Amino acid sequence: MKRQVKGNVYWVGKIDWELKKFHGSEYSTHKGSSYNSYLIREEKTVLIDTVWMPFAKEFVDNLEAEVGLANIDFLVQNHAEVDHSGALPELMRRRPDLPIYCTANGVKSIKGQYHQDWDFHIVKTGDSIDLGNGKKLVFIEAPMLHWPDTMFTYLAGEAILFSNDAFGHHYASELLFNDLVDQDELYDECIKYYANILTPFSALVAKKIKEVVGLNVPVEMIAPSHGIIWRKDPLQIVTKYAEWAADYQENRVTILYDSMWDGTRKLAEAMAHGITDTAPGTEVCVHNVAKTDKNDVITDVFRSKAILVGSPTINKGILSAVAGIMEEIKGLRFKNKKAASFGCYGWSGESNAVLNGLLKDSGFEVLDEGFKALWEPDTEILNRAYDYGAEFARHV
Repeated sequence: MKRQVKGNVYWVGKIDWELKKFHGSEYSTHKGSSYNSYLIREEKTVLIDTVWMPFAKEFVDNLEAEVGLANIDFLVQNHAEVDHSGALPELMRRRPDLPIYCTANGVKSIKGQYHQDWDFHIVKTGDSIDLGNGKKLVFIEAPMLHWPDTMFTYLAGEAILFSNDAFGHHYASELLFNDLVDQDELYDECIKYYANILTPFSALVAKKIKEVVGLNVPVEMIAPSHGIIWRKDPLQIVTKYAEWAADYQENRVTILYDSMWDGTRKLAEAMAHGITDTAPGTEVCVHNVAKTDKNDVITDVFRSKAILVGSPTINKGILSAVAGIMEEIKGLRFKNKKAASFGCYGWSGESNAVLNGLLKDSGFEVLDEGFKALWEPDTEILNRAYDYGAEFARHV
């Protein structure tokens, strides 16, 4: 069922209440999500993006009922990832002559995924299409936000920016607009989305924000392709993106670890107490990465000024849960953050050296060789771990 966004612009997407994992199993969606597609009905009728393939038939059936597929003049595909383009095969099966407007990389991506040579029209930044009634679509390429093919579409005359993945979040709600939903929930999902998906492209985010602002056009709404629509003070999320893109950090330390027989856990907790007692204004988050949602951990790392990473030594290396999350952290390329390692060992004790190497490769400033404890920590060792945490707090 279509819902009015503004003027002759309607939301025709799909809310996915059941979604709990995204990008395969790489991203947790505790609050579900939505696949936002938009319909513009002026002298020309335009569809902007589609939905994920599992909902393709439902989506196309609804379009047929609401507007009639024959009445759609063209489709704008801002981004070709399957959560946005998944309904294309069904739509094009029933409307094979429908023109598709996208970037050159969009054509490559769509052909690569669906192996069809549809009626593609390549657009680039500054290209526009007159829709009649004083309305015009203007295209803005936004490569690597977060795929090479991504673009924004601006609806002049209504001042709506269709931003696709940028400024979006995984958040299912029937309320549609940002001023109607819980603000804490909304921003928790926004920062999680940025931390886990857009962090590697922060320099490009900052550049694109300057470019869009430099266009000096009014923006009364930002309509992303996941989550709610920014209606009240829409530029608030742009301001947040600018902050998050600038090597973001809060007065927070995250401790992440895994433990075989609880020795490394005890070190983590002792260090947390040392940090808190020394710097009571610093928020400390402690995560066993084998038991905690990895995307929530990464969000805390993004928000932190420093991290401590712990693992006992196993087979001259580290535990797999710690190795796995360090591989993800490395790919996200965090900047302007400090770090140190810790862990227990029984024989040779290589885990600190392994962790320090991973931290350096991931862009962290490693403060020292770390803290290690032979065998099970006793009271003396735990007191030393507390002191290490206190000293760590003084240096971050």
